[in-house]
Amino acid sequence: MHQNLEVYWDYSGKTGPEYWHLLCDRFKKGANFAYQSPIHLKKQETIAIPASEKVQFFYQKQKFTEKEFKNTIHFVPFDQLSHLVYQGEKYFLTDIHFHMPSEHVLDEIQAPLEFHLVHTSKKQVNLVVGILFETVFMSNHICHDHGDEIWDFDHHIQWFNPDIFLPNQKSYYHYVGSLTTPPTVGPIQWFVFDEVGQMNSEFIKMFKNELLLKNNRPLQKRKGRLIYYHE
Repeated sequence: MHQNLEVYWDYSGKTGPEYWHLLCDRFKKGANFAYQSPIHLKKQETIAIPASEKVQFFYQKQKFTEKEFKNTIHFVPFDQLSHLVYQGEKYFLTDIHFHMPSEHVLDEIQAPLEFHLVHTSKKQVNLVVGILFETVFMSNHICHDHGDEIWDFDHHIQWFNPDIFLPNQKSYYHYVGSLTTPPTVGPIQWFVFDEVGQMNSEFIKMFKNELLLKNNRPLQKRKGRLIYYHE
């Protein structure tokens, strides 16, 4: 269960996703945004993204604090260093968290895990990058085949480059949606990678005792919105 300005919500029962909009006026207002997230992303229903519209990542190794909040683990950067550029605008990384199982579905595939890398521009416009993962045993890496990182789970302070979460294949979907937790406000620029990555199952087990087994919002209706694809 979660607290948001004295309003409790979670992922089941009378405070679960189908009731979020009834819990308070702020949640109701967020739910009124027509284009909600997550959605089912199908490659055959997409429009190609021009090269000029592609996202450019400028991530670097930096310090993060680790927090349990809203039923997931959040990695919050101490400084505005890592960022991406979209349409000439800088969006700084402000939060990393994950959902189990994945919230987005890619061509009928729902993965066990989805990481969200949340970014905000100086104009307070939000942009979220989503990466889906399967969980596997990996002896030397957190995810994919990226470099070895040392994780300090005792003091909840981590140093890492967030590009460890990015897949090697940089194909992605782009669409306009909402936040997936209340208040589910929009518009949010969503970029969801097409490749399902590999996450070390031992890494996720570090947090299992602090989390619900399920913290994903159900799929929302597409409502005719355009879905773009960059290959």
